[in-house]
Amino acid sequence: MKIAMISRSTLFSNPGGDTIQIEMTAKYLKTLGVRVDILLSDDKIEYNKYDLLHFFNIIRPDDILCHIKKNKPFVVSTVFADFSEFDKYARQGLTGLLFRILSPWQNEYLKSIARFFAKGDKIKSPYFIFRGQFKSVLHIAENAKLLLPNSHSEYKRLEKKLHKNFPYKKVVNAIDPEIFNDAVIPDNKYKDHIIIVGRIEGGKNQLNVIKALIGTEYHLTMIGRAAINQASYYNECHKLAEGHSNIHFLEDFVEHKKLVSIYKAARVHVLASWFETTGLVSLEAAMMDCNIVITRKGDQEEYFKDMAFYCEPENVESIREAVINAYHSPVNAKLKNFIKENYTWENAARQTFEAYRAAVN
Repeated sequence: MKIAMISRSTLFSNPGGDTIQIEMTAKYLKTLGVRVDILLSDDKIEYNKYDLLHFFNIIRPDDILCHIKKNKPFVVSTVFADFSEFDKYARQGLTGLLFRILSPWQNEYLKSIARFFAKGDKIKSPYFIFRGQFKSVLHIAENAKLLLPNSHSEYKRLEKKLHKNFPYKKVVNAIDPEIFNDAVIPDNKYKDHIIIVGRIEGGKNQLNVIKALIGTEYHLTMIGRAAINQASYYNECHKLAEGHSNIHFLEDFVEHKKLVSIYKAARVHVLASWFETTGLVSLEAAMMDCNIVITRKGDQEEYFKDMAFYCEPENVESIREAVINAYHSPVNAKLKNFIKENYTWENAARQTFEAYRAAVN
């Protein structure tokens, strides 16, 4: 079986959780005898070489629509995030004012158009231009052989938003035990730090975490670069942290080999996001003996149940309280074992392979 995995054009130039998901799923699918090519949405693709197309990020329908008229079966890893609460309550400036007026579907449509003008992203499908976000996402979901959400919660949200049900199979987000294991040597430069791993952007909510911990006895280190279109938010984070010796930024690209050593030395990982489908970095941090602080916004509760410390993203005091509780609590070994049993890329690849066979047959 030969598969084309097709994702956004910025998959490698602006990497995120979906980059890791695609690369690691492909790695372990190959151990099952599946031949996989990772392609970008603006690549010229020889469709006849593949038995099945596998798309990612249904909230970017223009990246998919131009490829699904080729008489090939396809599946979609939906990564169906919902940023409407952030857009409504926390997004700043003129964009924030506009997004509070428009519907979530209209907002996502405008974001795609903005990427075209601001970052040179290509608009590839006339269908998307003339039908808009809602009808484009619905069209993709209706024509896919299977949807592959990371959780049942994610699928239910998509079903509710589209007012229709679809065939689907849950495929977990995961960690690689070859990388995240007890043999890792901690980087003691970050011993007992509180860390945040991920792009610096409004949705990840680093600014409120800084507000929660600035001037305290706790060292907070943010590991990641500014998101491409989030320069003002990034600058605001830096300006607030200026002059405070307990707030640190690590903005160089950090390979997994180094990152696992930082996780291993740290005490708490915070992901106080306005929305996360699963929070891949939280899985990674928990495997390296960090207690994790997350929110209930999105699908994280299905993954972490009662084994995490929860906070409200808009409430600085709530974030501070959750972080301090996590810092002074023993490591949750129960969560680590739960991840080992359920959330590995080997498991994810098997689930994906089963979906491929069902779709092709």
